[in-house]
Amino acid sequence: QVQLAESGGGFVEAGGSLKLSCRASEGTLVNLAMAWFRQAPGKERALVAAINDQNFKTVYARSVDGRFIISRDDAKNTVFLEMNSLKPVDTAVYFCAAALTLDQIMGANRRINYWGQGTQVTVSS
Repeated sequence: QVQLAESGGGFVEAGGSLKLSCRASEGTLVNLAMAWFRQAPGKERALVAAINDQNFKTVYARSVDGRFIISRDDAKNTVFLEMNSLKPVDTAVYFCAAALTLDQIMGANRRINYWGQGTQVTVSS
């Protein structure tokens, strides 16, 4: 069992930056693919970025590519999402997620094994 806890959300002006953290308080992130999702009011939860467990391959949603960076520190059981050049449309609750493989995150039949509770990010115009 893996317990995930996000932190680092908050309020920021457009053009600013935030760095989210997701730490496993129980279990380990080793051998798990990790991802960040976000859900804006009235919208479905959507993938933002993901990172593999072996070669640290990363994938990004088109809307954040070039602005966001996902990384992981398995020694600290933590995954990060560095968000730069933030826009009001980035306002959402951001969720950390873990799956056995990157394909489980990216595939048509998405299967997430663990979710965090989410952290709010608000970007003002």
